[in-house]
Amino acid sequence: MRVKKLIVAATVAGTAVLSACGTGASAAGGPTVPALPASSDTPSTTADPTTTPPAPPPAPATTTTTKTTPKPTTSKPKPKPAPPPAPAGGTPCTITDGACIDLSANRSWLLSGGKVTYGPVAITSGRPGFRTPPGLFHVQYKDIDHKSRAFNNAPMPYSVFFYNGMAFHSGSLTVQSHGCIHLSTAAAKTYFNTLKVGDAVQVVP
Repeated sequence: MRVKKLIVAATVAGTAVLSACGTGASAAGGPTVPALPASSDTPSTTADPTTTPPAPPPAPATTTTTKTTPKPTTSKPKPKPAPPPAPAGGTPCTITDGACIDLSANRSWLLSGGKVTYGPVAITSGRPGFRTPPGLFHVQYKDIDHKSRAFNNAPMPYSVFFYNGMAFHSGSLTVQSHGCIHLSTAAAKTYFNTLKVGDAVQVVP
């Protein structure tokens, strides 16, 4: 009977140890292991309060425009007009080659290279209604023994024509003409032999 009591006592003691393991408390009153809380399959996430918010996007780049001040434009001075040609050789004409006629002074010259080569010589010019016009003309043709059909075949020896039937020729130095320039016979020969077709004839008032 005593042997059975020991076995039963041992059995009861073992059951107490197993029971103590299941509950986490030992029979001797040892420390209790806390039970783990029940957890679900999906872990819970908690926002981190220390997380900094994302930085704002950078400001767009600014481009600076530098204004260029235009250079002042300087206008070139206008060229001064050329002075009128000076009278040639003390005559009132500006041509350098040809014949010069001064109606107011009743004189004429031959010029070459801006210098007087012959003259002044006396002349007579057109009468009222037949005035010799001022201007620049050129020798058109010459006729050593010309006769005027407009005035009854009046002789016009050593004629040098320069404008509309008007010519240098030998004629009266006291009677005015119908527009021609009268010269002495000697002067008329010199003009006829010196002037060529195309030479200038300048008539000044």
